[in-house]
Amino acid sequence: MSEELPLVDSNITKQTFLQHFPLDEKVYSLDGDELNFLRQQTGIGDEELLKRHILKVQAEAYAVYPYPCIQRFRFLHFKLPKLPGYDRLLKLGQERPDAILLDLGCCFGNDVRCAAADGFPAKHIIASDLHAEYWDLGHKLFRSTNESFPATFIAGDVFDPAHLAIIPPFYSRPEAPIPDLPTLTSLNPLRGHVTAIHTSLFFHLFGEQQQQHVARALAGLLSPEPGSMIMGLHAAHSEKGLKHLSFGQDDEATFSLFGHSPESWTELWNGEVFKKGTVKVDAQLQERDSDGGAPGSKVMFLIWCVTRL
Repeated sequence: MSEELPLVDSNITKQTFLQHFPLDEKVYSLDGDELNFLRQQTGIGDEELLKRHILKVQAEAYAVYPYPCIQRFRFLHFKLPKLPGYDRLLKLGQERPDAILLDLGCCFGNDVRCAAADGFPAKHIIASDLHAEYWDLGHKLFRSTNESFPATFIAGDVFDPAHLAIIPPFYSRPEAPIPDLPTLTSLNPLRGHVTAIHTSLFFHLFGEQQQQHVARALAGLLSPEPGSMIMGLHAAHSEKGLKHLSFGQDDEATFSLFGHSPESWTELWNGEVFKKGTVKVDAQLQERDSDGGAPGSKVMFLIWCVTRL
């Protein structure tokens, strides 16, 4: 496993991030719907016992790799259910008998667990992450098993063509049948069959060419049926380009983050990835708390959805 955090032009090592952002339970925050969801999923009603359970799993996950979303407890907070289009996604899962939901960069899988609780068939859910340990820790966190939550998990690197190769998008139904999901060892057999794809806090880890690569790879998985969708959120800018950021006083704690603007993101999907006019792109900027910056700092996030017409 690389010791470099996957950021554009990053010289931030794993050790550097651990030095600047050690685990701190003071950052812990859980209430409202998210607290109720964790209580229901785990069966732990007492808030202090639930917190101790979460802290234990967090420490194990941080030892795998120190992603900011783990240090800041973002794995407890809903992303997919808060996105515009979530209701349409659930409707697709209920109305299409062969609907498939893919969550890329799933971490512990809290978003797909919420989608399953809201009615998307768990057996039709695929989750994927670079680190297989996170899915196992997800079962530990939510006190579930493969039988009680029968979604399919596939570990893999999105840039490895053996896991996810780039092919042109489908504009008619693929000839290959839908594969038996539990037998999958890569995402490639899903080409042209995925109804909805969710990926949040993922695209901003990469540079412009890598982001284009991921977009093209995901487009090849998406079903050509009208209404099929790709959605998510990630850090972005009001104008497309690189920004140099820092979370410390030394040169080791600086990195460059490439971000699209709503306009360039729309142009990428509608015209470059898909034939122009075959998709609708909704993209808007929203200011949110930063995971990688100093506590209390803000960053612009792109909230987006690409829908087949």
